Amino acid sequence: MANKICEMLDIRYPVFQGGMAWIADAHLASAVSNAGGLGIIAAMNSNGEQLREQIQKARQMTDRPFGVNLMLMSPYIEEAVKVVCEEKVPVVTTGAGNPAKYMEQLKAANVKVIPVVASVALARMMEKEGASAVIAEGCESGGHVGETTTMALVPQVADAVNIPVIAAGGIADGRGMAAAFMLGACGVQMGTAFLVADECRVHDNYKEKVIKAKDRDTIVTGKKLGHPVRALKNRMTRDFAMKEMNSVVSDDELEKMGAGTLRLAAVEGDVTNGSCMCGQIAGLVENKESCEAIIKRIYGQADVLMKDRSSLWER
Repeated sequence: MANKICEMLDIRYPVFQGGMAWIADAHLASAVSNAGGLGIIAAMNSNGEQLREQIQKARQMTDRPFGVNLMLMSPYIEEAVKVVCEEKVPVVTTGAGNPAKYMEQLKAANVKVIPVVASVALARMMEKEGASAVIAEGCESGGHVGETTTMALVPQVADAVNIPVIAAGGIADGRGMAAAFMLGACGVQMGTAFLVADECRVHDNYKEKVIKAKDRDTIVTGKKLGHPVRALKNRMTRDFAMKEMNSVVSDDELEKMGAGTLRLAAVEGDVTNGSCMCGQIAGLVENKESCEAIIKRIYGQADVLMKDRSSLWER
């Protein structure tokens, strides 16, 4: 498949793997890259040396391009940017903020910057700052979410900017990929679909909960705190939602309640008291597969749907 994002990043398939904290490590990223997509390591709140270790580990497992997701709210963001530049990582995606402060430093190191955006205004701003592309992420996605759906956001962003647009949120099969192209995107980013990959080292309890999930099994919490998060319904998220509606419960109490819950689920396997971040598309994720099988299956489905519309692949 030849299109702008594949040519820009030297990847075979226009498929990004989401930079999921506590989940997107060197093992998952290298497997996605080896399968022809763009694997992404989550920097999350790692310090510089922890991130460097993951980057170097990924290089031992793949000779294909991979990226790093920079969480801009991290207390170690300055270290993370420095390490990305020193290690000559070819591409970064960014989340939880505006990366404008670091754009010149990253671009000077020949790092392609692809921010996640939840609005047309931010997409336009990122294009002016020199972003190589943007990821338009709808509120169907897992983890931190905006307010606009993928169906509404992607075509508006595609019309507003001249750089490539990657669609994210609610995509887990070839129909979603084909729809993304029809909306004006030139690639997709998927997180939930890769949660159950054989090479994903998230706890098996987390994987099983995703596989068993249905269409209405996610919930968004954290709106009161200003950073809404989508996760699977369980005791923790239901309790959080109830307390969030209680005016007596302070923001500090809510922050403490949520702290460490993603690690609790992803690493320790406590899917009752932990936060199983997951997108609304979980109902379509039914089996554990290798990253290669996931990418080839989804691409194959999309190819069948769009083989008579080949010009759309050239977006």
